[in-house]
Amino acid sequence: MADLILGRNAVLEALKSGRNIDKISIQKTDGQHSGPVKQIIAKAKEKKIPVYYSDKAHMDKTPHHQGVIALASDFEYCQVSDMLETAGERGEAPLLVILDGIEDPHNLGAIMRTAECAGVHGIIIPKRHSVSVNETVLKTSAGAAEYIPCARVTNISRTIDELKEAGLWIYACDMGGGVIYDQELTGPMAVVIGSEGFGISRLVKEKCDFVISIPMRGNINSLNASNAAAIAVYEVVRQRSC
Repeated sequence: MADLILGRNAVLEALKSGRNIDKISIQKTDGQHSGPVKQIIAKAKEKKIPVYYSDKAHMDKTPHHQGVIALASDFEYCQVSDMLETAGERGEAPLLVILDGIEDPHNLGAIMRTAECAGVHGIIIPKRHSVSVNETVLKTSAGAAEYIPCARVTNISRTIDELKEAGLWIYACDMGGGVIYDQELTGPMAVVIGSEGFGISRLVKEKCDFVISIPMRGNINSLNASNAAAIAVYEVVRQRSC
């Protein structure tokens, strides 16, 4: 099944990244297209990708399109080993994000955007009980999904064991651990973020080497998964930059 990529930025980044795109639909306008849409048309012409112009009523059958819809081949997942190789090629300590049961595509898209901006080497998601990379994820990531490697694995616990064998430390971002700002986060590592409603599963948490916690000062004692991931990842970036 092909993927729909919705929105100007998401489609433009997909074109820049070399993603295989079958066709692009653009909303008709009375005048000349400008800005990102103009760039999309030029890129599509350069890559010999068919561009179709549709009226607003037809485009509106697909929500949140921003005047641009691309039909692309299925999202290509990678292997966890590819992420470790990328880190080695960059001469950097591996930094991975493991998502334990994230079901909201907006959260996955937001995490992908943060991870790509922060230089994370890859994201790992389970094949079951988790959202896959779909059109909502692609749009929410604002194009980041075209650049950040993502692997789908059968068993998160087994993958953690394999990462440990490869020399990574595994940090669960959850309640009841040491304050994140007091922990040493500069070595090869993976950060585990739990699901929106249930957090990190017991079996996965038991596999982790450390539990790190984000201080809570208000009446609500938990953060949105994408916010927690952003804080954790950028604390690692901060420490590695010092």
